[in-house]
Amino acid sequence: MEVVGKIIQVLPAQEGVGRNGNPWKVQPYVLETLDQYPRKVHFEVFGEDRIRMNPCAIDQLVTVSFDIESREFNGRWYTSIRAYRIVQGDVTQPAAPVAAPVAPTAPTVPTAPAEQAPANVDPFDATAGDGTSDLPF
Repeated sequence: MEVVGKIIQVLPAQEGVGRNGNPWKVQPYVLETLDQYPRKVHFEVFGEDRIRMNPCAIDQLVTVSFDIESREFNGRWYTSIRAYRIVQGDVTQPAAPVAAPVAPTAPTVPTAPAEQAPANVDPFDATAGDGTSDLPF
């Protein structure tokens, strides 16, 4: 999944040692979306190598690719949003359209002018016609 927005907060990094003795580090951020009704999204970058590869600063426009995971602990559920890639700028905006080559067209043959319908006639009004319609309504 992806979300685009502006970094509005860089929270203090957290670190510790897991049960197996391996050290871990997580860097949390808060992003505000660019929607008509902006939403705030708290997400984390887990692992020191990913934190170094994906630096973020306040007021920076980013596109965040992330995974959502929920887990249960003591009868309560906790959900985390873990970013695995952060790209500087808004990459979801379409690029400027490239002009396609125009295929040659066949010359047009002039035709007789078509009869024009009266100006103020509703085409869907059955009573406005000339009565020659074969429609059942």
